[in-house]
Parts: sequence; structure tokens; C-alpha cells
Amino acid sequence: MAGGDRETHDRLLDAAARLFAARGFKEVTVREICRSARANVAAVNYHYGDKQGLYHEVLAKAVETMQATTEAARQAGQGAAPDQKLRAYIRVFLQRVAGDGRDSWIHQLMLREMADPTPALDMVFERVIRPRLGYVAEMVAEILGLPADDVAVQRAVLSIQSQCHAAMPNAMAKRFLGDFAGNGLALDELSDHIAEFSLGGLRSLARTT
Repeated sequence: MAGGDRETHDRLLDAAARLFAARGFKEVTVREICRSARANVAAVNYHYGDKQGLYHEVLAKAVETMQATTEAARQAGQGAAPDQKLRAYIRVFLQRVAGDGRDSWIHQLMLREMADPTPALDMVFERVIRPRLGYVAEMVAEILGLPADDVAVQRAVLSIQSQCHAAMPNAMAKRFLGDFAGNGLALDELSDHIAEFSLGGLRSLARTT
């Protein structure tokens, strides 16, 4: 791809990511995307085929970033005991998702996608959500001494992930917890709290299972 074409291609992708995250797939027009990207109205068809093709590329970009977060968490906990793996997962997740806000559009986009799903939601679930929660289930299952598909494990995974999601960038979280963007110490303290709270609950469950 020539230099000028590459620049236009990237501007369209960035503009579409912002607009789709802010308003959802159905509410954004090709004309708006091209105007925001300072591109000819025919540029979306030239580079992506149509609006659906562009949306698919935006989601693919989001999926790649989310997969990298899961992989970074795996690497951080490699070779550690399951409780330390869980601590590493929570810390990496919060640092990458709630930290400096560079990828906050991804969280907004996922909220839009869950509220008004497109056929692409299945791709996100299979490539990101299933493997990510599967990794958390492996750790929880080892701590509880239960199979990963046990209902107690699945409920615990939901509880842990819900705590992490509560700190993701949104207006309510900022009002309740403050703005974590750029505040590494606050994020570390919160990740430690979520880990201690979760491990305490898991230890209690382990004594009754």
C-alpha cells in the first residue's frame, strides 16, 4: 500500500474506532467517518469494502489488543503458584485496561456491542472472552481443587472478573473510585485489594467444598 493510501487507511480506522465506540455501529454513517478522517466519501468502500468491513477491522484491532492483555497476564504469572498467577492477572488487567486510558475506546465499543449486538460479537467471545475466562478458571479450579467447569469455579470467575470490570473507565467508576488514569500507585492498591478479597473468598469456598 502506497504511503498516502496507508495514511488514509489508518485515519479511517482511527476515526471509525472513536465514532463506533461513542455511538455504536448503527448510529454512525460512512459520511461522518470520512469527514472525521479527512477522507473522500468513497474512501471507506475503497479501503474496507463497506461500513461493515470497516467495523470488522475496528473490532479486529480491539480483539488484538485484548488478546495481548490476556497474554501479558499469562506471561506475568508464568511458573508461579495459582494465587500468585491470579494476583498477576488482576494487576496486568487493571494496568492495561484502567491505566492511562489509551485503549478506553475498546471498553466503550464492547459496551455498545453487548447492548446492541452485531454478528461480530461471536468473534469477540470466541477469540477473547472464552480464552480469558478459561485462564482465570484454571487458576480458580486449582485453588479450589475442583474441575474448571464446576459451577462453583464458574461463579468465582464471574465474581473476580466483575470486580476488575468495575474499575474500567466509565463515568460511574470515576465518581465512586476516582480517576486511575496515570495513577499507578492507586491501581496497584486496587489490584492488591481485589486479589486479597478474591483469594479470601476462594479460601473460604475451598473449606466448604
